Amino acid sequence: MKIVFAGTPEFSVGVLTTLINAGHDIIGVYCQPDRPKGRGRVLTACPVKEKALEHSLPIFQPISLKDEDTQKTLSALNADVMVVVAYGQLLPKLVLDIPKHGCLNIHASLLPRWRGAAPIQRAILAGDKTTGVTVMQMDEGLDTGNILLEETCDIADTDTAQTLHDKLATLGANAIIATLADFNNLSPTKQNAIGMTYAKKLKKDEAWIDWHQSAEQINRQIRAFKPYPIAQTNATSDKFESKVLRILSASIMEKTYYEKPGEVIQSSTKGSCHIATGNGILSLEQVQLAGKKIANIKDFNNAYQLKKLGL
Repeated sequence: MKIVFAGTPEFSVGVLTTLINAGHDIIGVYCQPDRPKGRGRVLTACPVKEKALEHSLPIFQPISLKDEDTQKTLSALNADVMVVVAYGQLLPKLVLDIPKHGCLNIHASLLPRWRGAAPIQRAILAGDKTTGVTVMQMDEGLDTGNILLEETCDIADTDTAQTLHDKLATLGANAIIATLADFNNLSPTKQNAIGMTYAKKLKKDEAWIDWHQSAEQINRQIRAFKPYPIAQTNATSDKFESKVLRILSASIMEKTYYEKPGEVIQSSTKGSCHIATGNGILSLEQVQLAGKKIANIKDFNNAYQLKKLGL
């Protein structure tokens, strides 16, 4: 097929690469405009643009797809289908109707659960045991189109947003290849409104840990917010009164109630740090003090002795 691809972040790269390797004719790649990045605010290409440049593919970076000239350019490509993966813009109906077979979207959840911007993180936060990818025929709504194909994926107790992202990126790439190979035989299925949930965009203030929550809930938060925005808390130690401590990994020790959530519980195990929560004990494994490098808890304990976490 003659395919126009639209995507921007790392999640989209694996799909684009798989389409190229499968021999599909990628006649155009759409992605978001270059954005300022880093302390120097240098204009930087997104991961999809970098991959497209590697393969010398035509690249288009319109600010909006609502512009008439942009739509004429897309129409002139004469695509059979447009594959959309985390592109970052809503497609107006005029654009949806341009390709011969419309626009197909790969979404990182089993729709209608977790429509929206952050389905991977919201699934972990909610304690879901299963997720997956959905290939759908796009319509004007937000992740509301008819389902063409779904593939499931278990969420392990150790999965972070990054590891689950990597699993689903591979699953999504395979799913779109299977969809295109059997496109004429697939029967679109309307989404059932029952069970619909919305995965709102992550906010940095959600990363602050409330130690009155259970160890299980806090552990989900740590896993869901790795690699971004990273769960964090205020910390007090023998060497400082209050600094921000980022927690990158932890494990649940036991589910026991303690009166003082956030208190450090002394452990007989050298090199460990156990924290009381609203229900259970959390053992810190990897942390980062503001302005310092990431450290495992044993190395961190050699430099600091935590006394309390939270306000």
